[in-house]
Amino acid sequence: MIHWGKPYDRPENRLPVRLLGAANLALARLYHQVRVLAPPCLPNSGAAILVSNHTSGLDPLLLQSCCSRLIIWMMAKEYYDLKPLTWIFRTVEAIPVERSGRDMAATRSALRALKDGRVLGVFPEGKIELSRELLPFQTGVALMAIKARVPVYPVYLDGTQRTKEMVPALLVPNRATVRFGPAVEFDRSDASKPALEVATEIIRNSIKDLQNWR
Repeated sequence: MIHWGKPYDRPENRLPVRLLGAANLALARLYHQVRVLAPPCLPNSGAAILVSNHTSGLDPLLLQSCCSRLIIWMMAKEYYDLKPLTWIFRTVEAIPVERSGRDMAATRSALRALKDGRVLGVFPEGKIELSRELLPFQTGVALMAIKARVPVYPVYLDGTQRTKEMVPALLVPNRATVRFGPAVEFDRSDASKPALEVATEIIRNSIKDLQNWR
């Protein structure tokens, strides 16, 4: 695993990323009133996977505003291809994913990002949840975590942005709450299908625990 060495090597220090980060921080904290109920536990350096429930097209912006490290999001290709936003997605190195089937090119890009010491952001439900009940998780996160030997950190997001598409969610003021959790512990010695399903359910339960946190 590669760790960022000199400070200027970090993607967070690139000028376009810093400018976008400042704009996003103002948008999320002032316009959309994001409240962090439990702060991020992400490491200061090295690779990690951040997993979240999926409430709207605004989720990546809200979660990024809470984290000092750049999150490399895996996102639906139809959003990535929106012409006014493509430059932004390329600047923050988002990974477009074809939702029509298993996208191995996207998986390889995600593993390269982890190899380079990045924080990968994933919505394991695969689509926006219409209710507050978590959808079944895809097993890809557990598989990538085992292959790349990286920790997985859960986060739960909720608020008035729920079920909105990206443009309406971006333009209409929202109120959101965010809870981050510690790294998830699961067996990393076995990548068989049954073992991945067990690991995936443990990851899902870690987000459910944050949902039910009082």
